Amino acid sequence: MIFINDDLSIPEQELTFTASRSGGPGGQNVNKVSSRVTLTFDVMNSPSLSAEQRSRIEARLATRINKDGVLRIISQRTRRQDLNRADALARFAELLGDSLARAVPRIKTRVPKAAHLRRLEEKKKRSAMKQTRIEKDWD
Repeated sequence: MIFINDDLSIPEQELTFTASRSGGPGGQNVNKVSSRVTLTFDVMNSPSLSAEQRSRIEARLATRINKDGVLRIISQRTRRQDLNRADALARFAELLGDSLARAVPRIKTRVPKAAHLRRLEEKKKRSAMKQTRIEKDWD
């Protein structure tokens, strides 16, 4: 089971891992070892997700989900397949957790009167400084 948050855990059987050849550092080894890992998760047909969770994930991760409703995460940070697999799983859990988190509503606040007056005073000082600069140039 992959723990996402308090309300959601996804069984590992719903995830598909494929390995392929990775680019980047590694010398000649890169040409013969499949170290890049691609994790795929079918968001639209997952029995673990509720309708609300599914729509929230689809809305927030729209750029990462293809037209078939499959989320793809690729990891090729390291030269080892097992580390890339662990990295892909961690990024998957983080992405789903972030997309399911509820946004905290903003509480309106006022600018304190002292800060407002300080800002106006600073503007007056700046204006006076520029006025004296202009007078000196033209005289």
